[in-house]
Amino acid sequence: MRYLGYLLVIGLVVYCVIDIVRSTDDERLGVHPALWVLLVVLLPVLGSIVWLAVSRARRAQVRPARAGWGPSTRSAAGPSAPDDDEEFLWRLEQERKRQSPTEHPDDPPRDPTAPA
Repeated sequence: MRYLGYLLVIGLVVYCVIDIVRSTDDERLGVHPALWVLLVVLLPVLGSIVWLAVSRARRAQVRPARAGWGPSTRSAAGPSAPDDDEEFLWRLEQERKRQSPTEHPDDPPRDPTAPA
């Protein structure tokens, strides 16, 4: 029980190091990942708190634009559902036409006057 604090700090450092390695350049404020890792390892509690505050703040700024929230970002992010995507609907219609049993390319042409 007396090592619980040490284990929590070690877990926090490991989490932050993995998060730093997987982060984007924008989330790191353009700082090289090795410098962030060095800060977190040398000053475990302070470095981890700084990293979490900076990375979460940057992710919160980027997330609404990526998710398509708001009227100004919706068109830049693209359609929010497949039925809003004109290209998807067009491709779906083309696929449906190709798979239609009346217009199958392997079938011989039918005589319209012949009985079904």
